[in-house]
Amino acid sequence: MRLENKVCIVTGIGAGIGEAIALRFAEEGAKLVLNDLNPEAGQRVNALVQAKGTSAIFVAGDISNPETGQKLASTALEEFGAIHVLINNAADFTAKSVEDADLSDWMRVLSVNVLGTALVSKAAIPALKKQGGSIVNVASMSGIIAQRDFSTYSASKGAIIMMTRTMALDLAPHKVRVNSICPGCIFTSASVREIARLGTTVEEWSNRVAPMHMLNRLGEPIEVANATLFLASDESSFITAEQLMVDGGYIHW
Repeated sequence: MRLENKVCIVTGIGAGIGEAIALRFAEEGAKLVLNDLNPEAGQRVNALVQAKGTSAIFVAGDISNPETGQKLASTALEEFGAIHVLINNAADFTAKSVEDADLSDWMRVLSVNVLGTALVSKAAIPALKKQGGSIVNVASMSGIIAQRDFSTYSASKGAIIMMTRTMALDLAPHKVRVNSICPGCIFTSASVREIARLGTTVEEWSNRVAPMHMLNRLGEPIEVANATLFLASDESSFITAEQLMVDGGYIHW
């Protein structure tokens, strides 16, 4: 198993990509410290993870609060004695143009996506440096390409991509690799909210969006989870400071 006895922190596991990552890591033998803002959703996924026979602890909290990152790191050390992998997946999905966004929109998306990623990383890095390990920041193709009415979200994900590169440079001497993963259009609960915002149907949205991909379909959370597993595991031991696209060819089409 690729993560056997590896202690992994995964944020934002209540649904979609985060849930898929937690379950996939459990199948590979990881010991997990899981986080989500929604306690009910997080406990549901934690129970599914434990049902796979692995050790898992759920910590509820907003990653934009420094105490959440500190709690995740201290829980991992107290319960399992180390931190080998950190997956920064939790995100706010506010997507608005500069014209439409107000201060509260910007504060929320930047506080969670950028500061939250930084704060959880800061809390985990001292333990990661002790034996080396891997950090995977979940960015997005939206951090690379321009999309209409996406300024807030795209700016936050672009910041994560650049933060990933600088973290990789800073932590390379300590054998800590840092990469980002950039999903394309993955059908999740966030997709459902976007469909509602646009006032269309799932079928209409899928028929419009699927042809934008070389593979002519939407992605599934498990496909992002599998790619994240690769970057988290020793199979990617000579890869750092990269952004791995999981977008079905969207940005090249």
